[in-house]
Amino acid sequence: MEDSDTFLSHIAVETSTLRVGTHDYHVRSLRDRQQFWDGDQRSAEAGISSASWPLFGVLWPSGRALAEEMCEFPITGKRILEVGCGIGLCSMVLQQRGADITASDYHPVAEEFLRHNTDLNGLLPIHFQQAPWAGPNPELGRFDLIVGSDLLYERGHPALLAEFLACHAKPIAQIILTDPGRTHCGQFSTKMAEQGYTRTERRRHFTGSDLRTSRGRIMSFIRGEV
Repeated sequence: MEDSDTFLSHIAVETSTLRVGTHDYHVRSLRDRQQFWDGDQRSAEAGISSASWPLFGVLWPSGRALAEEMCEFPITGKRILEVGCGIGLCSMVLQQRGADITASDYHPVAEEFLRHNTDLNGLLPIHFQQAPWAGPNPELGRFDLIVGSDLLYERGHPALLAEFLACHAKPIAQIILTDPGRTHCGQFSTKMAEQGYTRTERRRHFTGSDLRTSRGRIMSFIRGEV
């Protein structure tokens, strides 16, 4: 892979400051959804098209909602995984709280953005694992709490994500997903019920949503006595 300076010379980025809970976080993200770079061909090898390439690097409303949800969520004694961490806002919130957090994404440059953003906020490095949902990911292990934001935006995602969670959730586990109103949540919930999870849901306003409704959902899937 080319070094970071060379990589950044091919794309436009911006840095913003966000208030999440009682802390300000400085976050580098892509300037817009038109950015694309694949000088080392890793995106092509991962099956990432030019249209989907920038999605990891945008600060989505669901991502901010998940970060806010994690501000006070019980974390003591839990091994936590963020799926599809993107630029890493939620993982940084958990790291700032002292959580045992692992960030994961399948995008080849997500780790670079996560590393930069943790440095930008003076946080200790967050353990990162590149983890495609189709796996296998034997080094990733299993977790008590798995969180993610806006993960169900393509038709095949419910099945892929459910299979991934089956491999990486402990027998007693909780899954927290924020979703801005996609149409595949019902299919995903059915697959999670087959794995023994009970679902609850809360509706809330997602600031900045560009979907028809800004009323998103926070879904919790619990298996066993968490």
